Amino acid sequence: MLRLSREITAPADLGLAGVIAVPEGSRLNLKLRLESVMEGVLVTGTARGSAVGECVRCLEAVERELKADFQEMFSYPDADDRNRSKAEPADDAEDDEDTLFIEDGLFDLEPVLRDVVVLALPLQPVCREDCLGLCPDCGLSLNEDPDHHHDAVDIRWAALQGLVTDQGVEKDNMSGTASDGVQGAAEKQEK
Repeated sequence: MLRLSREITAPADLGLAGVIAVPEGSRLNLKLRLESVMEGVLVTGTARGSAVGECVRCLEAVERELKADFQEMFSYPDADDRNRSKAEPADDAEDDEDTLFIEDGLFDLEPVLRDVVVLALPLQPVCREDCLGLCPDCGLSLNEDPDHHHDAVDIRWAALQGLVTDQGVEKDNMSGTASDGVQGAAEKQEK
């Protein structure tokens, strides 16, 4: 068993495009444990770094610390032949797609890191859990003004707005003239 610590630069497109990602060239810290087994090398590790993106509610910048654990088996190229019984078919294409191999004594961790980092990132990052987002009408940040609102009138009720004015004066439906409280009620009774 061998334990290693490495600091590497992040490859391009390590994350969710347009949402949150580890910036290309930023530092990723890896702690690895390599174990030699019959079929190859079992790699267990942790990747740590910083991911940046934007809040899906208010579009403010978001930075998150990332920690992703992984474990992957890298097989020797001939290990499959040694452990395979003669009765099994030799061209098992599905197994070959998922198998990672050691080539010339080296193995490539990038595909493993890409998979584990993308799965560790939030699909909908927010700047804070109680983020209110943006006003859907004007785009104002509701975090800055939580009491912000617009008086919206349902189109189906808009015709009824003409019956009541801001001063409490109602229009008489029969005559179309404005009337006040008690006087208006007396006029209606007379008609």
